[in-house]
Amino acid sequence: MGSLIIRLVGLFYLVVSLLSFIGVNAMHGRESSGYEAVKGIILIHGKSHIGRIDDDFVCATLDWWPPQKCDYGTCSWGHASLLNLDLNNKILLNAVKAFSPLKIRLGGTLQDKVIYGTEDSPKPCTPFVNSSSEIFGFTEGCLPMHRWDELNSFFQKAGAKVIFGLNALAGRTLQSGSAVGPWNSSNAKSFIRYTVRKNYSIAGWEFGNELCGSGVGTSVSADQYASDIAALRNIIHDVYRGIRHKPLVIAPGGFYDANWFQEFVNKSGKSVDVVSHHIYNLGAGVDEHLIERILDPSYLDGVASTFSGLKNILQNSATKAKAWVGEAGGAYNSGHHLVSDAFVYSFWYLDQLGMSAVYDTRTYCRQSLVGGNYGLLNTSTFVPNPDYYSALLWHRLMGVRVLATSFYGTKKIRAYAHCAKQSKGITILLLNLDNSTSVHAKVDFTYSRTGATAREEYHLTAQDRDLHSQTTLLNGEVLTVSAAGDIPPLNPLYVNPSMPIIVGPLSVVFAHIPDVDIPACS
Repeated sequence: MGSLIIRLVGLFYLVVSLLSFIGVNAMHGRESSGYEAVKGIILIHGKSHIGRIDDDFVCATLDWWPPQKCDYGTCSWGHASLLNLDLNNKILLNAVKAFSPLKIRLGGTLQDKVIYGTEDSPKPCTPFVNSSSEIFGFTEGCLPMHRWDELNSFFQKAGAKVIFGLNALAGRTLQSGSAVGPWNSSNAKSFIRYTVRKNYSIAGWEFGNELCGSGVGTSVSADQYASDIAALRNIIHDVYRGIRHKPLVIAPGGFYDANWFQEFVNKSGKSVDVVSHHIYNLGAGVDEHLIERILDPSYLDGVASTFSGLKNILQNSATKAKAWVGEAGGAYNSGHHLVSDAFVYSFWYLDQLGMSAVYDTRTYCRQSLVGGNYGLLNTSTFVPNPDYYSALLWHRLMGVRVLATSFYGTKKIRAYAHCAKQSKGITILLLNLDNSTSVHAKVDFTYSRTGATAREEYHLTAQDRDLHSQTTLLNGEVLTVSAAGDIPPLNPLYVNPSMPIIVGPLSVVFAHIPDVDIPACS
């Protein structure tokens, strides 16, 4: 009987080996034939983890921009604003529900000009209007409470975790590029009271948008910002009195400036739970060299100093606050059509997720869920763009513990690894930035025991190997939303663990190795 079982087990792995060999080679036969193959080694340092992320690390933004928002002669926002987004669209609902949950950060440039249309608001509730004489190019605009009700109904159906960005310019005077004076919190306090009275769940209140450091449009000093955050903390303590789970207090939601952030963290004390910053490291959306930068490992490495700088400030201060990326669109001024909404952007985006996690960034909010040329979803149809599937695979596969990972063989491979999410083992993310080389990567570990269970692989490629394509292939098959608006299943390819991980030219691979036993994941 024992010998029969051994033979059956052997036959099973022979079949797995054969099927995985056929599957991988059939896929790469289409994608990589005729390309040079190089060998590489992924070394996972498994003694302990080097960082942590939130379980709901992946976050996306919704913005206030009206249809009249234009960049370089192109108006790319359509009806993607919080004020006019079609909340009845099935694809939009299903796209958010697929994450279970997705953090959604509500905010952006115009948040600091938003009036909340509560009963005691002193101003009429009118929409944003173009005005070249106004800061940010628009007049003040208003969020009617009936629209806030509609938004929260959608968020509850979708299972979203909401981060709301408050107007931090209220009451201040603009003088020579600076916003002077204390924050007038009366309208925000009224809005927070309304939100609590309606029993709407808010995971965090964020204060201000890009007002730190030298600011965008205008700025607030670190000392004043810390004072205002203390005031916001007191409001939340008061309004949420008797409620067990209070929302996070998040700030400053702007570009990293070491001196400003250091002073703010030192002076804000326990008032702030999350220190958030923004990333637009690729340049202007109109720039013609975006793809060159995305595929340049040395350029991608450049932003590591921002992540490490903020990590060091937080570690070396008395605060218990954690770092978030509160908004990241890569290319500013709404991105670039067929770049930031196409397959090539997944190399930048996934590298950002991987790198930020290494430096203990707990949440990463992508600009945007919908809107501009960098939405995870198409602005008019809500059909997922390639980065949506990249984000969903990360969310489902990459666990909270981050592992130290090294790759040897070529500089064109970006490699990251985490303990697996909601399962045993680890998940490795590999990005091949080379357009002519296929990489055959072996996995090696320090401090581990491995078994022989089949490896689960998810290979993402562009349709017709066109980096500008908005269609993604998973393991050689096109990902499409169903006629009913359902997000397609993301099924793995099962590969014999003795085989190397084959990373085709300009492709992304997630590899889940279920039976690796390392101390960092125990």
